[in-house]
Amino acid sequence: MSHLTLTKVSKHFGDFAAVQDFNLEVAKGEFVAFLGPSGCGKTTTLRMIAGFEAPTPGKILIEGQDITDKTPSQRNVGMVFQAYALFPNMTVAQNIGFGLRIRKDPEEVVKKRVSEMLKLIHLEQKGDSYPYQLSGGQQQRVALARALAIRPEVLLLDEPLSALDAKIRVALRAEIRAIQRELGITAIYVTHDQEEALSISDRIVVMNMGEMDQVGTPFEIYNFPKTMFVANFVGTLNTADAEVIDPEKGLLSMDGVHLEAAEGTTYRKKGDKVKIAIRPERFDFASEQKKANIMDCTIENITFLGSVVRIQVTIGKARFNMDTFNNPYLELPKLGAKDQVTCSREAVLVLND
Repeated sequence: MSHLTLTKVSKHFGDFAAVQDFNLEVAKGEFVAFLGPSGCGKTTTLRMIAGFEAPTPGKILIEGQDITDKTPSQRNVGMVFQAYALFPNMTVAQNIGFGLRIRKDPEEVVKKRVSEMLKLIHLEQKGDSYPYQLSGGQQQRVALARALAIRPEVLLLDEPLSALDAKIRVALRAEIRAIQRELGITAIYVTHDQEEALSISDRIVVMNMGEMDQVGTPFEIYNFPKTMFVANFVGTLNTADAEVIDPEKGLLSMDGVHLEAAEGTTYRKKGDKVKIAIRPERFDFASEQKKANIMDCTIENITFLGSVVRIQVTIGKARFNMDTFNNPYLELPKLGAKDQVTCSREAVLVLND
């Protein structure tokens, strides 16, 4: 049984559809990321789950109970905001216990729960400190503890790390994921950072212009994007125009250069124009490893990116990037040199749109 269910959820502001026909089932203990650019509807969807916005129309259920018309305080949902939203005049302990006191839990229960939360976020010595005395990362830990203190059915996180620097973000997202797993709580995480979504999610909902473009595991979203938007938004991608030569065999022509795809052509017709995509890391030089597709190329540019070396090649009339891991003994080709690159049939993605 689904723990959190959204059925045909939409949100209209006048004639503008911020979210359109959103359908999702989330299992208990699952960590789901809403990923997409600004204005795609991910935060609006989160706010509807929290009760800060009402669907127009749609239904939201938690554990089979319809909460669509319930107020935020009636939903037992924890929310972690982008800007922490801690009370500056309260200590860390008072901030964490705020929701419990609003709920009128006994004081001994509040103190015990606050102590548990301080231990969980590794800030046992900071209970009497005020928010201004904490770093940004510590403040976000407190905001997380406050949301978890009430033992919510669902934890909602609205771009909680966007105000932090890169190193702290990486460390804190790992902590959030570890805490979520330890507690077994269902979590919805809003982000526009693809690396963040890929690294911590069980599943990702990629959103575009208020709609769900694709839902899948990080592995599926990265390796098998179904639309041009998903392919371009998640990771680095090479795209090109091609023509279907033999739908059954997956044979394509890219300006006279023939290559094969494993999937995506059987429902096409000969002569259909399609968009294809190949990840840079799926290419190899033919001298190193031969796969189904072997194509002549010209070396156009070489860029050193630390652990990765990106080599730009021309295949036919199209330019592609290929990535190879750097090592001290890597022999790089010369600019302008003629060579051959290879990739598997599975590496050639035929996109739906």
